[in-house]
Amino acid sequence: MSAPAITPVLVRLKLSLLRNGLRQSGGRRAAYIASAVAALLFAALQLIGLIALRGVDHAESLVVLLVAVLGLGWAVMPLFFPGGDETLDPTRLVMLPLRPRPLVRALLAASLVGIGPLFTLCLLAGSVIAVARGGAAFAVGALAVPLALLVCVALARAVAVSQVRLLTSRKGRDLAVLSGLVIAVGAQVVNFGAQRLGSSGLAELGPSADVLRWLPPASAIGAVHAAGEGSYGVAATQLVLSGAALAGLLALWSRSLTRLMTSPDGSTLQGGETPVRDRASAGLARLLPPGRTGTVMERSLRYIWRDPKTKTAWVTSLAIGLIVPVFNAWQGTGSVYFACFAAGMLGVMMYNQFGQDTSAFWMVATTISSARDAYVELRGRALALLLITLPYSVLVTVLTTAMLGDWARLPEALGLSFALLGAMLATGAWTSARFPYSIPQEGYKNVAPGQVGLAWISIFGGMVAAAVLCLPVIALTIWLNLDAAGHGLLWLLLPAGTVHGAALALLGLRLAAPQTARRLPEIITAVSKG
Repeated sequence: MSAPAITPVLVRLKLSLLRNGLRQSGGRRAAYIASAVAALLFAALQLIGLIALRGVDHAESLVVLLVAVLGLGWAVMPLFFPGGDETLDPTRLVMLPLRPRPLVRALLAASLVGIGPLFTLCLLAGSVIAVARGGAAFAVGALAVPLALLVCVALARAVAVSQVRLLTSRKGRDLAVLSGLVIAVGAQVVNFGAQRLGSSGLAELGPSADVLRWLPPASAIGAVHAAGEGSYGVAATQLVLSGAALAGLLALWSRSLTRLMTSPDGSTLQGGETPVRDRASAGLARLLPPGRTGTVMERSLRYIWRDPKTKTAWVTSLAIGLIVPVFNAWQGTGSVYFACFAAGMLGVMMYNQFGQDTSAFWMVATTISSARDAYVELRGRALALLLITLPYSVLVTVLTTAMLGDWARLPEALGLSFALLGAMLATGAWTSARFPYSIPQEGYKNVAPGQVGLAWISIFGGMVAAAVLCLPVIALTIWLNLDAAGHGLLWLLLPAGTVHGAALALLGLRLAAPQTARRLPEIITAVSKG
């Protein structure tokens, strides 16, 4: 008696798990329905837009590029959302007597159930309608749509299975948290590309599309356009490329699945004894000041490197602080003053200093017995922040000035950046003591429930206060630029801004230290809620 096929079993299992998951709570059901409606509405709009491109010159270039980006999205999605499809986690099937090839077929079929594949199907169908010309092109499109869809799904599953050990580890969770950075940076890149596209037209995409039309899954849509142009040999070659990519991905998926289900987990292997070296005296720690200041700086730098939420916030601030002024300068619409955006983005990292410690802040609190101890603690955290923000602000300002060729304004731009950075250090130290809040370690939320108001007051109130504190330097900059006789004195804004920022930072730390020492119980309570 032959064994029953497992493909319908896994498809029904996928549907059952989705249905039972929605029954767990009304909130989860509402969130799923809302996301499904939003995705389907967006897919419908995309389909209408692609159909409207039919007959537009160079529409095939945009469609090919769109499908290539879609394929890239499927490839990187498992890296940032490893738990996005827990119903198809292959590690749950390790104990079952299943062979790789039937299992791959069954998982591939089950992977086609969901909102993502339906969204992709709508976009691929609209792409075929946009570029197809004649019956032969539509016939090729009937093959290209399912082929491209299978390539996308197989690509995602192959990546997920090959990296499943990483994705279920702490490094994988860190990578998932960084998805917000990718979205933020990608939004800026898309915005820049849309502006360039609006000014130059679809013809600008031609060179890129000529390359991407030979890469799966975009090659399947390229075959539709080639068939419409009468280039049947090119169309057949592009379809074969997509088919070969699908076969290769399935083979890679099967091999990775075999290795995953037959090799032992590294967590169960006995590790050898490795000597623990003294890290306190290694690397950067040797260059830090002695005493508590150096210890606090090293601890803060380790948070930046190791804590997922802190690392994500820093990388996001560094990326956005560079992208905004540089992209605007690249388009010729920027100003050297946009470089102050980098100082502002990084200065925000001084806010809620104790929230990143969460409940472990009690260990820091036990070492603070006076305002002097609190001052040294805050000073060490501020100096650790300056180790990164100061040279980075200089780099962004110099790079923006070089792209604009406005070297005469470099001193005033640096002076304003330093003044803003010092003001944000001052207000950040004060708000850290006065409005602390907890940062949950799990999930994507950066504020514990019930503390959103504290976060808004801390960040936005502090930013407004920092801008007000910088008014003297801003007023001096405006006055020297309006006064013809003052143009020769604009270089004074660099030392003036530096001194003003340093004085504000020192004053802010002095004022925040007594607040910190007095409010230690309240701070511990606030940062422990996450």
